[in-house]
Amino acid sequence: MKNIFPKLLLSIFLISIYIKPAQAQSHEGLLQDFNSTRIQYNKQGMVILGSWAVGNIIWGGVMAGRTTGELQGFHQMNAYWNGVNLLIAGLGYYSAMKEVPNDDFWETLQRQQSIEKILLVNAGLDVAYMAGGLYMIERGRRTDNPRISGFGQSVILQGAFLMSFDIIKYMIHNSHGKKLPILLEGLSAGPGGIGFRMVF
Repeated sequence: MKNIFPKLLLSIFLISIYIKPAQAQSHEGLLQDFNSTRIQYNKQGMVILGSWAVGNIIWGGVMAGRTTGELQGFHQMNAYWNGVNLLIAGLGYYSAMKEVPNDDFWETLQRQQSIEKILLVNAGLDVAYMAGGLYMIERGRRTDNPRISGFGQSVILQGAFLMSFDIIKYMIHNSHGKKLPILLEGLSAGPGGIGFRMVF
């Protein structure tokens, strides 16, 4: 009986050596999957923004040549505004394509928090755009310049779209980010650094 106890301890120790790397690798795989999903959401968002931009550029360009006054200003601004949107969508998609899903927890957390903050800030800017659009409409009416009023209507439309786009994207990323605390359950800190532990 006395010889069984040391052998049992040795067996448990040897098993733990083989289990820990496998568990760590499992969590690394989960982090890579988490990041892959986040990157995919970003790609999809940029495709949606780019499609909206292309549609507005084409429609705005065609209709600006067929209309006058306020309506012409509306279509012109739609085309101008979405030239910038198309550039942003292209750069955003390219950036997402270049990003490699990593397995570093703290970098994952930082990137997740960063995208959520950016989307919230953007939503605030979208409200400012719409306020600017209202000002342009009022200014166009006061100065009897229907083209400026048309610009204002376009800015309100584009701001409303972008606000909806950013809020929906934020909700998607925020929902996805709530999976990180589940991964944290296996995280432990010790004198040797940070690692993952198994809970039985």
